[in-house]
Amino acid sequence: MDIYEKGLQIREAVIGQKNSDLVSASLAKIAPILDEKTLLAFAEADERSILSMKQREMITITSLLTQGDTAGQLKIHIQGSLNVGWTEAEIVEAFVHCLPYVGFPKVLNAIRVAKEVFGN
Repeated sequence: MDIYEKGLQIREAVIGQKNSDLVSASLAKIAPILDEKTLLAFAEADERSILSMKQREMITITSLLTQGDTAGQLKIHIQGSLNVGWTEAEIVEAFVHCLPYVGFPKVLNAIRVAKEVFGN
């Protein structure tokens, strides 16, 4: 198995096959190299055993929250966080914890995306 196949397997396990397919389809015609880069990122993260994928997903969603205007990626990675073992309450608490550091607008936007992913 090459590194791209490994990355695809890991990406599908984390964000789900449907989301993985959506990422690939959205990049296929305009920037397929970006799809390959995401596969490499997942494969390399798996090889680095210092942090678990669960820890990596929490870092990812809080980083996306702090950037703002990342709803598409945040949606995928909130689902990924659920897939690797985070609970809805833990995700919300992580976002609430960010409030004094990044402010209400970014936290409220992330909560809106989480609510959509949770189906609430």
